[in-house]
Amino acid sequence: QVQLVESGGGLVQTGGSLRLSCAASGLTFSRFAIGWFRQAPGKEREFVAAVSGSGRSTKYADSTKGRFTISRDNTKNTVYLQMNSLKPEDTADYSCAADQSALGVGQYTYWGQGTQVTVSS
Repeated sequence: QVQLVESGGGLVQTGGSLRLSCAASGLTFSRFAIGWFRQAPGKEREFVAAVSGSGRSTKYADSTKGRFTISRDNTKNTVYLQMNSLKPEDTADYSCAADQSALGVGQYTYWGQGTQVTVSS
């Protein structure tokens, strides 16, 4: 049974930082690219960042590029999202998801439950 469990969300002031974690179990972790997504109330879910199975390739949404860093530790079956210079518009529920391919083809098969990030102004 595949499980993705997010942690690290919370309340932070504008300009602050948070590090989210996505811990996976029940799958051969390095064979799956992992993506982070977020959804704010009343808005559609949007892509935040993704990392390939090896960790060598990453991509970011324009809104997070330069502020967020995605990484992974395959020895710990965990992906991280370091979020710096946070803005109120970053407030959302953040979820991680496992892509069906290690290279990342945008077909996300497994999803976590999410962790809430709130940035106060």
